[in-house]
Amino acid sequence: MHTILSGPSGLRPEHDSYAVTAEFYDILQADEDEARVRRLYSRQIADARTGVLDVGAGTGRVTMLALADSGADVHAVEPARAMRTSLLTRLAALSCEQRDRVTVHPHPLDETALDAVADVAVCHNMVGCLPPGIREKLWPALGRALTPGGSLFVQLPPARLPARTVVRRLADKRVGEHIYGGRMTMSAAGYRIRTRADYWVRDAEDVLREHTETFWMWPATRARLTDELAAHGFAPLPGYEESELLAVTLNVRR
Repeated sequence: MHTILSGPSGLRPEHDSYAVTAEFYDILQADEDEARVRRLYSRQIADARTGVLDVGAGTGRVTMLALADSGADVHAVEPARAMRTSLLTRLAALSCEQRDRVTVHPHPLDETALDAVADVAVCHNMVGCLPPGIREKLWPALGRALTPGGSLFVQLPPARLPARTVVRRLADKRVGEHIYGGRMTMSAAGYRIRTRADYWVRDAEDVLREHTETFWMWPATRARLTDELAAHGFAPLPGYEESELLAVTLNVRR
């Protein structure tokens, strides 16, 4: 099957990262991530009235929580086609009432036209994947998308480079006759963190498939991110100083 566009389309190119990880993410990591998302954001999302903005929605854990726990509209921003496919598959199983409340945006937030659509925004497990120059485009876009007085919750990236290589084995999961497994390996590479994801599928006797994907992360401290956000009208919310979240509010006067 071929996709055919007739004439000049003016369409922007698609982001095709996470093409390998998208197959394995939900089966190997979604349960743990779902529990983390509920622990970090459930109270804040339940308080949303205007809307919830999920930036870097991935396969949809924050989006699904927002649809379940708030009555507000949801905007899910996910540029990676592979992850967005999983997100839309999940949304397809929802009721019409819930689907009517969620809009999926296929481009980075700074390329959307979202203006004052949400009073709660979440950046879960994504800010560390942005180089500083791209981060600087994200903050003003969030300022536009939030209502004055709205709140932004950012899961903090690593504050510094790892001193040694860190390997995390993912728990095996059985699907019929096959066992899915994987590991994440993080190591310093200059001023960045190299994250290598190795995945495999095996049966009782042999490894049937193996796949690898590499991601890059940029460490940033709480203080640095707070200063970056302050330049765009955000001020820290109290009570999160020891949290793994950076919580800020958009000043009413912009």
